[in-house]
Amino acid sequence: MPELPEVEVVRAGLAPAVSGALVLGVTVLDERALTRHSGDGTDFEARLTGRVVLSAARRGKFLWLPLQPVTGRPTSSDAVVGHLGMSGQLLLRVPGAPVERHERVRIDLAHPVHGELAVVFADQRTFGSLAIDELIPTPDGADGGLGWAAASVPSQVAHIARDPLDPAFSDTAFRRMLQRKDSAIKRVLLDQTVISGVGNIYADESLWSSRIHPETPARALSTRAVGRLLGEVRQVLDKALAEGGTSFDAQYVNVNGQAGYFAHSLNAYGRTGEPCPRCGRPIVRVSFTNRSSHFCPHCQRLPHPRPATP
Repeated sequence: MPELPEVEVVRAGLAPAVSGALVLGVTVLDERALTRHSGDGTDFEARLTGRVVLSAARRGKFLWLPLQPVTGRPTSSDAVVGHLGMSGQLLLRVPGAPVERHERVRIDLAHPVHGELAVVFADQRTFGSLAIDELIPTPDGADGGLGWAAASVPSQVAHIARDPLDPAFSDTAFRRMLQRKDSAIKRVLLDQTVISGVGNIYADESLWSSRIHPETPARALSTRAVGRLLGEVRQVLDKALAEGGTSFDAQYVNVNGQAGYFAHSLNAYGRTGEPCPRCGRPIVRVSFTNRSSHFCPHCQRLPHPRPATP
């Protein structure tokens, strides 16, 4: 599933092409792409056609395109919310371009600078979705997400925590939350209500970099260890962003259909049996909640439990 770097690469590619663009028309080819939308395909097309897109925004793994309020309803704000699911793609195409394989929705736009273009939502496995959703105030009063300076966020995204690259992310609040959790630290990293944007790949990479065993209880981490972990999470995400994300197949691509190459920089994820880049011992793979964890048992040792206080 695409994680923060892959989704951010898509957002950054969409932003200059859609900001300020007028929606000329919408074609819904498969209503399975609208599972999170409150109406049907006809409703989606009617509510979006004629609207102006203000920007492209992201929080965690969610994208949204804020829309200019409808004339006569200046206090009513909404946005097109997108989640890529397992295999979703948002692609930029020239007007009249052939229908993409697995194309579900096409949005035709007219940009004041770039002219006409189309945003195509393609999704092989149909777990991704688009929806028109209302914007609601952010609980902390800060910007809704990257690319959106207003203190609002789609209601479907309101439960998603800020990601570690968000300027409004609170390291202190994150540390305090970990102190209350007995769950394994990897499980916490994957909890999008605690910290967003980190999935299986980047959790494994960040834990390897910070020398923390994935099964370490979250509350057992010292303040210094949590700080080191957050630093490594940010460094891993930044590096993946610079390399266009991680692509293992043709499904994870940017808006131009190009794959990222961070897979060549992985130290732990997917390297079962290969030597650890740090100590040379084999990387191991263990089952983890219907997924897998990859780590070095020598560099990432599980701490011994503290003896009970008499």
